Amino acid sequence: MLKVHAKKSDAVAVLCLEGQIINGDTEILRSAVQSVSSAREIILDFSNIMTVDAHGLGVLLQLREETLAKGIHFELINLSKRVYRIFEITRLHTVFEISRGVQFFPKPTYAPRLLVAA
Repeated sequence: MLKVHAKKSDAVAVLCLEGQIINGDTEILRSAVQSVSSAREIILDFSNIMTVDAHGLGVLLQLREETLAKGIHFELINLSKRVYRIFEITRLHTVFEISRGVQFFPKPTYAPRLLVAA
């Protein structure tokens, strides 16, 4: 079952996906993208996606087309090697804007503490 967690920052919406994008589980993805269609940029985070089937690829293509037609930037990030390979085999890696290894909300870094001898 596909789960979608939305994060919104100004005009950017990041949809963190979890599970599989397969036939029967894509309606939640459609609804999530439509619910953030007021954003200027929609980013789908594939960090927790295990697989995508042909139906899922078709839905992603439709969502890309619909968002681009509205002038919304559409991007995929953090695809695993296995999922990225699916995009390569289908040559869809040339169609989608895909960024690897991106952390959209980086973890805060703290300055190292200095030890002072007494």
